[in-house]
Amino acid sequence: MSVLVFVEGDNGKIKQSSQEAVSYAAAMQQSPVVAVALGSYSQDELAALGRNGADKVLHASDQQLDQGVIQAYASVLSLAMDSTGASTMVLARSSLADAVAARVSVMINGSLASNVIELPDQSDGFRVKRSIYTGKAFELVELLAARRVLTVKKNSVQLKEDGPSAAVEVFNPELNQEDFKASITATEKATGEVLLPEADIVVSGGRGLKGPENWYLIEELAAALGAATGCSKPVSDMEWRPHHEHVGQTGIKVSPSLYIAIGISGAIQHLAGVNSSKVIVVINKDPEAPFFKAADYGIVGDAFDVVPKLTAAINSLKS
Repeated sequence: MSVLVFVEGDNGKIKQSSQEAVSYAAAMQQSPVVAVALGSYSQDELAALGRNGADKVLHASDQQLDQGVIQAYASVLSLAMDSTGASTMVLARSSLADAVAARVSVMINGSLASNVIELPDQSDGFRVKRSIYTGKAFELVELLAARRVLTVKKNSVQLKEDGPSAAVEVFNPELNQEDFKASITATEKATGEVLLPEADIVVSGGRGLKGPENWYLIEELAAALGAATGCSKPVSDMEWRPHHEHVGQTGIKVSPSLYIAIGISGAIQHLAGVNSSKVIVVINKDPEAPFFKAADYGIVGDAFDVVPKLTAAINSLKS
């Protein structure tokens, strides 16, 4: 049976998390893998999904689908499942995907598993492992329905980048205008060259930076690494940094390949937002800082001494 993958984009570019979702579907070894893109994308951008494992891409290019209206997306994706005969739909976890996935699962009378972190066990049924309690525990779930919807956590499978170009086909589902009763009137996006939910590397700072005037240390290191910048909750509460940079249980939860925490003590609420990171590096002058217990690598030292040297060394290696 085929696998359907909903891919999200930003300004006409497919997000890396969606590319990973395509690779996840390909690794399930249930071909063909069919990606579905809704809204405005170039032919080349969609064909490139073949590198990640897509055999085919269905493109519904109606401009009404540019805005990400949740109910409309759910209806179109349900139709795509019916038209392709797909048994499984995969989505990369996001605020949009979570809402869409729940609706699709109801519309197709299917099973839903969110926050999936590993490939499914299909040896006897269909079981998945998912992260729960903000990453503090894991749950094994058996999906009993004939069709199922999975939202996949970032870094759940290695990104495939060596496949041939995918065939792109026009997909023209009949849109139900009732789905557009709720409309998006304005969108305010977080600024920055690299945004936290998509970042492969994140550099975060805490109160150890002593004030917003010292944030250049974080920004310069992030620029050298091509990383996104984040901060602890106290920093955003004191308005040193905007709230959309707050990483933690009540802020943005990240799953980068590398998370660098500078001047952050490591309160449990912060750890809950970063514990899915592949590698955690902590820089703190307090050797008893709790964050060191969760770190893969730690540097005991003053950030004002360590970070400029680290940035200089990275820039030297790049030049």
